[in-house]
Parts: sequence; structure tokens; C-alpha cells
Amino acid sequence: MSDSTQRQRPETPEGEQPDPQQFRKSVTRRGGGDPASRGRTTISDGVVEKIAGLAARDVPGVHAMGSGISRTFGAMRDRVPGTASKSVTRGVKAEVGEVQTALDLEIVVNYGVSISDVARGVRENVVAAVERMTGLEVVEVNIVVSDVKLPDEEDEEPESRLQ
Repeated sequence: MSDSTQRQRPETPEGEQPDPQQFRKSVTRRGGGDPASRGRTTISDGVVEKIAGLAARDVPGVHAMGSGISRTFGAMRDRVPGTASKSVTRGVKAEVGEVQTALDLEIVVNYGVSISDVARGVRENVVAAVERMTGLEVVEVNIVVSDVKLPDEEDEEPESRLQ
């Protein structure tokens, strides 16, 4: 080591241990600290909508997402070759801020289920999935039940498309 980089060690009386704090070199950090905190992560509304849509569909008693009109148009679009498959964001609207998000969902429930239980399950599942995957705080999940699927009604979309 050269004289300019070598630290001067203070003299200590014989028998005493030197203070280890005196020997530490100062470390200059470049780039502003922890690498994980450098930069910004932005999560788009569409990402949160997809997560919420998939989480809502996983709840027993949820037959479909979206209003009758959006499901009809979606079913027609799905039949056109070369277009994207059924949108997982149908019936979901997200407003995403820097640290929080709010969601509006439109669902169709199966006849005979408790709507309040289904809504509670949807809220719990959506909040858990969105917060776990995005780190955003979900401040509200508003649910509109737009229809009830009766046992004898035909599906607007074939069951195979719901997978």
C-alpha cells in the first residue's frame, strides 16, 4: 500500500485492545445504494386486470365475467380465425396508481349459489392475487352481478373456451 492509501493507526497503551471502528475504511457507494432500489417499476392497468380476471374466475359460483353484450361480442370475436382467444380481462376494469389500485368487476353467477358468499370469495381471491403478484395495495374491489346463469340456459360461449 502506498502512504496515501494507508490508514494511520492510533497508538494504544500497552495491553489495551484498539477500537475496531478506528480501522474501518470508508466505502464509497456508487449508484445510490441498494441495486434493487434503483429505477422504477410501473405496472399497467392491463396487467392488474388480467390477474384480477383470472383470480375471479377461480372462485366457485362464478359462471362468467362481463355483461351479456360484452360476452356476446367476445364469443363472436373468438370464432373469427386468427383473433386472440377469450379475453381474460372481460368484465374487469382497474385503475392503477403508484402504490394502490382499485378494481371494478362484472360477474355472472350460477343459479343457487349465495351471491354474497361468491362476492366475498371473489374479493378475497382478487385482493390476495393482485397484492401478492404486484405489491400494490388493493383499496377496493367493486362487484356488479349482472346476471344469473340458470341451469337450463345455453352458454353463450362453449365450455372449452372458458379454459
